Order: sequence, then C-alpha cells, then structure tokens
Amino acid sequence: MSSTDFATLVRDDRVLTPMYTDEAIFEEEMDRIFKNTWVWVAHASDVPTGNTFKTSWVGREPVIVTRDKQGKIHTLLNRCRHRAASVCEKRKGKASVFVCPYHGWSYDVDGKLRKVPHISGYGEGLDTDDYGLVSLRTEEYNGMIFATFKDDIQPLVEFLGSAKKWIDLFMKQGGGYGVKTLGEHRFRFPGNWKIQLENTTDAYHFPIVHKTFLDSLDPEAENVFQVLAHGGWVEDLGNGHSVMVMIPDLIDLEDNLDAPIPQRFEELAKELAAEGMPDDQVRRVVRAVGGSGFNLNLFPNVACSMAFFRVLRPIEVDETEIMHVAIGMDGGPDAANRMRLRLHEHFQGPMGFGTPDDAEGWERVQRGARAGQDLWVMVNRGVDAPEGVAAPGHNAGDVSAETGMRAAYQMWKRMMTA
Repeated sequence: MSSTDFATLVRDDRVLTPMYTDEAIFEEEMDRIFKNTWVWVAHASDVPTGNTFKTSWVGREPVIVTRDKQGKIHTLLNRCRHRAASVCEKRKGKASVFVCPYHGWSYDVDGKLRKVPHISGYGEGLDTDDYGLVSLRTEEYNGMIFATFKDDIQPLVEFLGSAKKWIDLFMKQGGGYGVKTLGEHRFRFPGNWKIQLENTTDAYHFPIVHKTFLDSLDPEAENVFQVLAHGGWVEDLGNGHSVMVMIPDLIDLEDNLDAPIPQRFEELAKELAAEGMPDDQVRRVVRAVGGSGFNLNLFPNVACSMAFFRVLRPIEVDETEIMHVAIGMDGGPDAANRMRLRLHEHFQGPMGFGTPDDAEGWERVQRGARAGQDLWVMVNRGVDAPEGVAAPGHNAGDVSAETGMRAAYQMWKRMMTA
C-alpha cells in the first residue's frame, strides 16, 4: 500500500507533476481506479452474433468479450485456470469454444469449463464448476459495453448519469441505421495515460497543434473547424465524465436537415441520389457522415470523439496505448461508409494530419514533466465561467476551458482516496 497522500496531489485547479511520473502512484491507479469502476471494453457491433468474440483489456488485465448463443454478453479474463496461459490471441472472430494451447483445457464462450484432457489424473479433486474462466460484471448502454471487477458497483446507467444524453446524440451518426465499428489502429506513446485523457476535451490546443490539418481543408470546412469561434463549451457531467461542444450546430444530427449540403459532401449526395435514395434520407445520411460536433470523455478510458471511439490503455507510468476505432453505418450505403473511412484517415489515421501532432504533444508533456517534480500542472483555464455559458446547475466553461480536466481529476481524487 502506498504511503502517498493522494489528496495533496489534486487541487481544484491544478495537479502535482508526480501524477505523470511516479511509478507507485501508477500502480495504485491500476487497483483503485481500473479495478474499481466501469471500464469500456467493446462496442456491441464487435460481437454481433452468437459465438463471436473480441479481445480487450480492463486496465492492464487481458479479457475476452463474448456473445453467447442466447445473445448474452460476457467479459472473461483471458487466462486458463490451469497454468495461466492465455486462451485466445486473435483480436476478434467467431468461436464456439476456447482451447488453451498449453494443456488443452477448453471453455465455452460463457466461460464454463467444458473439458479437461485426462481428467482422471486429478482423482476426485477437480470440480469443473469451480474452474471456469473468471467472469466480470458486464453491462451495455446504447451499444457501449463496459466491464468491472467490482460486483457491488452502482449500475452502469447510474455511473454514466448525464453522459447518457450525449451517448445517445453521438449514436445518431448512424444516419438512421445502426452504428458499427469499421476498423481500428493502435499505437503507443511514451507518456502517462492521464495526458491523453486531458486532450479529448482540450480545444485550446486545436488551432495551434492542428494548423496543418486546418490548412488541408477547403475554406468552408476550415471555417467549421475553427472550434474557438462558434460559441462552444465544456461541461462537467459528473463521475469524471465531460463533454466539449466544438460545433454547436452539429450537436443533434437530426436537426436542420434542410441546410445546404457542405461542398465536401456534394459528390456523396449525388451518388446516394443516383442510387435511388430519397432526398430526405440523403440529407440525413450526409449530415451524419461528417460526425457529431462534440467530444464526450467517459472516465477513465474511452471517448466518443466527433466521429470515432478513442480508447486508452495504461501500460506503464510513462507508456500508454491508444486505439482509434472508426465507426460507420450498420446496413448503411457503402459510399457513406467509404467517406467515413476517408475522413477518419484524414485526421485520426496513422498518416493523418491530427493524430501524429497530438502524439508529439503528449510525448513532450511527459518529457517536460521530468523537470521540476515539485511544480504544479495547471488546469485552471476557465475556472470563472463566462456569463451565458453555463445553464443553472451546470458546471461549464467556454470551449477553451479546462473544465473537463478538472472533472476527471476530481473523480481521480475521489477514487484514489476512497
């Protein structure tokens, strides 16, 4: 048990530098946070039918997310109960059984131990009911699947709280169809997981870090992405969650469908119309293709970020894995999903204009944090919310405020001192 007084590390408007660099703090986070709250593990479309699976992580612990033949979703520790070998190494797929490659113990997709080779060698000392894969509590909200080690935790819908509204709005980018994952790419950066957590609701950096992205756009699109100029805001949603609204006109993708179709989507609209899609549906699909006008941060590890999921996985105190998941329309037109992928590649992709610049910024924060361990990291921008930004009873600041970071760190403090 760490002797650190975690409460002293977080003030209302700043956090102490060892939050990024101290290995003992990191190890405590893995236990006190990632093993004691709801952690995002998959989207429902990753396990679309019975006997499908996806491997994932809860903190640093590998898991398998499965859907059984009855449609129930399970999250199972990816560890054979015999000698600890992983029982699944594929990212995703279809399987009716998981077989440990070391000694052949086999498990059903709900985790039950099915068969033990040469079981007579155990005499009467092995009850197969006692040796299934360890199953975590698993719940789903609007396609978002979360798991937890804590059996007596509050229900997922209570944990999400005010964030549920924003999840529902985000899923409207199915354009009248369902939402599905289209693909993902992963990379690591040499920095602490909380550095990336901060970034998702940080509009202050956008015109500086992402100038090359803005320069790559046509004038109409460039104006849309001038995120500091459209009256947006950042809001604390409780339990460490927050939302950053960058483009208020794109909060609800089913509003304002009569607006002119943006230049960059004119060819797509023509293609959909040529396929026989009625005009109202064309407009709904085209508006959804560009994504939502906000980033939703769900503590501790996932963001619904404009048009994709961003998932973080802590590796070490100074190493974090990021997974960017492109999403599209389940059953929607191929042309629309192709456009979704091209837009994803333009910013989030490994050769895109956004992600490499973000990652360099995160790395520089970690590098700089090695200097001055007694210095504070400031998250005080927008502490005094301007008039008209926050509705009564809401903790919000303008779009450049660091409200989301303060929300996450207050949740961190609450969990680390519980």
